[in-house]
Amino acid sequence: MPMRHRLPLAVSALVLALTGCGSADGGEGGSADGDASLTIATSFYPLQHAAEQVGGDHVAVTNLTKPGAEPHDLELTPKQVLEATRADALVYLKDFQPSVDDAAKEAGDSAMDVSPFARLDIETDEHEGHDHEDEGDHAGHDHGGTDPHFWLDPTRYADVVEALGERFAEADPDHAADYRANAEEFVGELTALDKDLKTGLDDCTSTDLVTGHSAFAYFADRYGFHQESVSGLTPGVEPSPTALADLVEHIEDEKITTVYAETLVPQDTADTIARETGAEVAVLDPIEGLTDASAGDDYVSVMRSNLETVREGQGCS
Repeated sequence: MPMRHRLPLAVSALVLALTGCGSADGGEGGSADGDASLTIATSFYPLQHAAEQVGGDHVAVTNLTKPGAEPHDLELTPKQVLEATRADALVYLKDFQPSVDDAAKEAGDSAMDVSPFARLDIETDEHEGHDHEDEGDHAGHDHGGTDPHFWLDPTRYADVVEALGERFAEADPDHAADYRANAEEFVGELTALDKDLKTGLDDCTSTDLVTGHSAFAYFADRYGFHQESVSGLTPGVEPSPTALADLVEHIEDEKITTVYAETLVPQDTADTIARETGAEVAVLDPIEGLTDASAGDDYVSVMRSNLETVREGQGCS
């Protein structure tokens, strides 16, 4: 067995010996209820929210990514590795967070990779048409060119919700009807959201969406936009001076009026681009995690806020 896989096992064994065999306490970024039928560990907010909507009162959900933290940068603590591997299900997205991938290998059959249900079929250039400096420093968070941000297309998110309903029903047959009904109800909300996005973004003056990082390929594909990003799939990467100049030129040539920043990374580069071009800066949330700055208290409300932001920024009628 390679050393990098033996280490989490050894750490988990040590923590288990120190903490005993009690139930998980919810960890960082989540909470747990000792009366729940299932304990669920999720790797970041959209999966946490889906698990909570599907599971209702029957599940105790622990989110491994702290509120306000950038999920791409997650490094699990020994305690979190233990929580993830002891949960009835570890719900995660393969190749999105390397430390969670390692925990999933240790968790074995209890790990549920949602990527087969998310339809990850859009390849996004890591540089999105622009060269960036220091990409090598972020190699640990490379997504192999496939955009992982499926939840920004509500129809793909709905497919994952349905899969969670079936997984929870199989794990806890006594409440199978509840899980399936909860999943159906949440899918209904997502279907209504998708309809409103389709209608609200049907006729826009500009279809160039200049975003903080390449998180919006599925959103752009679903609603008729072309994504141009300040950084690639890794948020917060500074563009080179040449790449920045190219992007500024593109914004000026296409008369783009809005550049979108995010909630979990600094918006300094977006501000610089705005000063150079005269564009406005607005916040378009990739919903990788909620913060006090989020324009809503859950996925649906933030997506509806995003709808209004894009309508204004892209001149949609």
